[in-house]
Amino acid sequence: MRLFYAALALEANTFLALPTSYQAFVEKLYFPPGKYPEKATHQTGAMGAVLARAGRGEFELIEGSCYAAQPGGAASRAAYERMRDEILGQLKAALPVDGVALNLHGAMVAHGYDDCEGDILERVRALVGSTCVIGVELDPHCHLTKKRCGLADVIVLFKEYPHTDFAERGEEMLDLLLRTIRREIRPVKSVFDCRHIGSFPTSTQPMRGLVDKITALEGKEKVLSVSIGHCFPYGDVAECGARILVITDDAKPHGDRLAEEIGRELIAFRKTAAPTPYSVDDAISFALAQPAGPIVIADTTDNAGGGAPSDNTTFLHRLIARKVEGAAVAPIWDPIAVRLAFDAGEGAKLPFRFGGKTALASGPPVDAEVEVIRCVRNAHQTFAGAIVPLGDVASLRMGGVEAVLISTRAQAMGTDLFSNFDIDPVKRKILVVKSNQHFYASFSKIAAQVIYAEGDGPLPRDYRKLPWRKVERPIWPLDTAVEPRLII
Repeated sequence: MRLFYAALALEANTFLALPTSYQAFVEKLYFPPGKYPEKATHQTGAMGAVLARAGRGEFELIEGSCYAAQPGGAASRAAYERMRDEILGQLKAALPVDGVALNLHGAMVAHGYDDCEGDILERVRALVGSTCVIGVELDPHCHLTKKRCGLADVIVLFKEYPHTDFAERGEEMLDLLLRTIRREIRPVKSVFDCRHIGSFPTSTQPMRGLVDKITALEGKEKVLSVSIGHCFPYGDVAECGARILVITDDAKPHGDRLAEEIGRELIAFRKTAAPTPYSVDDAISFALAQPAGPIVIADTTDNAGGGAPSDNTTFLHRLIARKVEGAAVAPIWDPIAVRLAFDAGEGAKLPFRFGGKTALASGPPVDAEVEVIRCVRNAHQTFAGAIVPLGDVASLRMGGVEAVLISTRAQAMGTDLFSNFDIDPVKRKILVVKSNQHFYASFSKIAAQVIYAEGDGPLPRDYRKLPWRKVERPIWPLDTAVEPRLII
């Protein structure tokens, strides 16, 4: 048995002008054939399983290139076509193959391509023919389009948000792919379109219960896999919106019933799935009023994981103006300021300007007398055991407020985003993290409380504020009268 594996991932925020170039992919994640790491990353969740099972002799592995960029604006046409054609060329040279396993994000958009995943799957299918089995692992913040569902034999999404289960779902996808090749199963899809755009963190109820429910369904009554596509709420494409995918072993009527049942349960709590955010000052006041810390405040509107620049300064300005003691903010993306901090050196005290550079929504820069706490080359944070590069990093102190400045754009994920740079997160009263939910897996373990804030970054929590043009209407919350339906 011969199996080809490759990866191409970008979560594209179509409302942002922040471009995603070929270099942005190479800087974030690029593994050419023969250079795979032993351990999977968030964007290559099936890689560990593919390597392990090939090592046990289950199949002959042909490695393709793996690319992933930090969430941002749409990829350039040249960048997407270059990476796509590189992977397709590797696949063509490997033919014939029995199976193709791909890690794709599911919300990738490039100039000229609103459904990059559908495009590459169409080209893969044309190369390998109708009998080759194609398996895909996707992020739940995907656009689960009819095109890609029709082209891939097996599609498995992460179940968790934060996405801590990327390796497990990669193993699941590969297992179903191999069983299909061996003709042990005949996967059939059922897809229910919920007709809504929303956010569904799985760490708390009610979404926690629904994820547990769909997990318990798998392996019973011919149910092979159940996935909830949350949608990426900042991707203006025709098929943006939450969808339920049920894969059965040739039992489509049962899959159809389950997909609709699960979809209608999701619809029932769509208004309450995500926590109500505080304003910036209300969040700070709430945190200061608590008897113990740390109080973790998620600055959701400046989340690099949603494509934002992550250099908005509103929280920093308010914390400094209110003379708060024991507060720390991370990460602030500012490669220029990092360079200047390195030039000044650890322990230096100087007037310093940082943040507020990329766009109007970044706010005014911070001008303050600072102390450079720590400077670290090629630094990182961790997420679910994976290493997340941060580039060169500098931490600063200005009175009672501290900040972590990074040169490789990323969202807050692990508590080592602070501790690696001589800021002890456990000892701080307030920790402001630029993230929507991925921070929760690590920070909830040390937090006295976790709250969410609606700042003035470029990612509003009220999706009606965005200038939608392409999404199929009607859809909630842009419209009130919607018609959920089975589409596959």
